[in-house]
Amino acid sequence: MGIHVIKMPDLGEGIAEVEVVEWHVKPGDTIKEDQVLADVMTDKATVEIPSPVHGTVTSLGCAVGQSMAVGAELIRLEVEGAGNHSADKDKVPAPVSAQDAVAEQQAGEPVAVNAEGKPTGRVGSSAAHASNTGTQTGSVGTHAHAQARPATAPRPVAPVVALRPAGEKPLAAPAVRQRAWDMGIELQYVMGSGPAGRITHADLDAYVETRQRGGGGMGGADTRYAELQGEQAVPVIGLRRKIAEKMQEAKRRIPHFTYVEEVDVTELELLRTQLNSRYGEERGKLTLLPLLMRAVVLAIRKFPEVNARYDDDAGVVTRYNPVHLGIATQTDTGLMVPVVRNAEARDPWSSASEIVRLADAARNGKALREELSGSTITITSLGPLGGIVTTPVINWPEVAIIGVNRIVEKPVIRNGGMVARKTMNLSSSFDHRVIDGMVAAEFVQTIRGYLECPATLFVE
Repeated sequence: MGIHVIKMPDLGEGIAEVEVVEWHVKPGDTIKEDQVLADVMTDKATVEIPSPVHGTVTSLGCAVGQSMAVGAELIRLEVEGAGNHSADKDKVPAPVSAQDAVAEQQAGEPVAVNAEGKPTGRVGSSAAHASNTGTQTGSVGTHAHAQARPATAPRPVAPVVALRPAGEKPLAAPAVRQRAWDMGIELQYVMGSGPAGRITHADLDAYVETRQRGGGGMGGADTRYAELQGEQAVPVIGLRRKIAEKMQEAKRRIPHFTYVEEVDVTELELLRTQLNSRYGEERGKLTLLPLLMRAVVLAIRKFPEVNARYDDDAGVVTRYNPVHLGIATQTDTGLMVPVVRNAEARDPWSSASEIVRLADAARNGKALREELSGSTITITSLGPLGGIVTTPVINWPEVAIIGVNRIVEKPVIRNGGMVARKTMNLSSSFDHRVIDGMVAAEFVQTIRGYLECPATLFVE
C-alpha cells in the first residue's frame, strides 16, 4: 500500500487561492476515480474537485471555510501500489492533541485528521489571499473565522400543556381572574387546588414561582415567556463570505449616489399582457424584466458612458460596445449575478429564455465561471418585495446598477381627472467619480421614456 497526495489544482485565470466550502468525503471513506472530493470556491464560481485515483481517505487538508493555496495538499489517500508520496520526501506531521486541533481550526490553521477522525498534525497555513477582486463575487482578502464561546446552558422549561379540554373554562373567582389578567397568566394552564378544581390566589402564586424556576410544577411553564440563554457563532464562509467581501470592496472604493424616478408602467403592462396572450404559448411568457432590459440597451446607445468598468488603480474607464447585462439572482446560498451576454442582440423573448436558463443554473450550482463574470452593467430587482425605494450597491468595477421596485396601483391626476395607474420606481446607483448627476438623471429619464411609451421599444 502507498500514499497518494492530491494537491489543489491550478484552476486557471490567475487564481492563487480557493476556499473549501464543502467536503464530500471524510477520513476512512473508500473512493473511486472521478468521484467528487470537495467543492471549492474561487472568486467567480464553485468548482468540484474530483479524485484521479481509487483509494481510502486518510486525512483532509483543511476544514470547511478555510482557504488553500494552489499546490497545497488537498487530501491524502491510501492506494494500491507505491502511490506518489514517499516518506523521504515529506516528514510525517507532528501529532497534536484533539484540543489543539479544535483551537487551530478555529484560528484558521488547517489540521490533518486520520481515518478515525483524530488529528494527526498541522498541514500548514494557506497562502495569502489573492488580490484580484474584479469579478462578480469579488474578494478582499480578509477572512472571518467564528470563535466558539461557552454558552450558558438554558434552564429546563416544561412544555406548555393545557390542563383542561378545549372549550372547558377554568373555575376562578372574579378577583382571581382580574389578578391573572394583570399578571399576564392564562388560567387554562394553571392547576386549581380549590373545590372542584377552583383556582385560588395561592395557585397563581405557585404558578408564578414554578415559571420563574423554569418549569416542573403543576401545569408546567408557559414557554412563550421563557427566558432564553446561549448564543450561536455562525461562520461566514463560502458564497456568503464572497458576497460580504464584494459588498465591502464596492462601498470602500465607489462613492455611490442613487437617483430614484417614478415610471408609469400602465401601458407597458397592457402591452405585456397582450404579447403573452398572443405569443405566450409558442414563445414563452414575458415578465417585466426582458422589456426593461431592452429599454436599458436602447438608452445605453445615447449614454455609452454608463456601460463601462472603472479600473481605479490604473485610472482607466473602459466603455464597452456590447451590453453584457448582469442580472442579480437570489439563490439558496446567496446572491449571484449571472450575465446575459450581448443583450443588445436579443429580442424580449430571447432575453426571457436566457434569464430563466441562467437563473436555474445559478440556483442549482451549475453556472459556469464565464456565466458569472464579465458584466458591464447590472439590473437588480426584488420582484413583488421590491419596496418603494432602494439604494442598490454597484457591482464593482461597473459604474451603474439599475434597481427595480415593485409595481403599485394608485390614483393619479391625468387631464384634470383622477384615474388609477400602475407605477413603479427605478432606484439606480452610479459611480460619482465617472458619472455626473445630470448624465445619470438623463439616462434614467430615457429608460422611463421607453417604458411609458412601450411601442418605441420595437421601433428602430
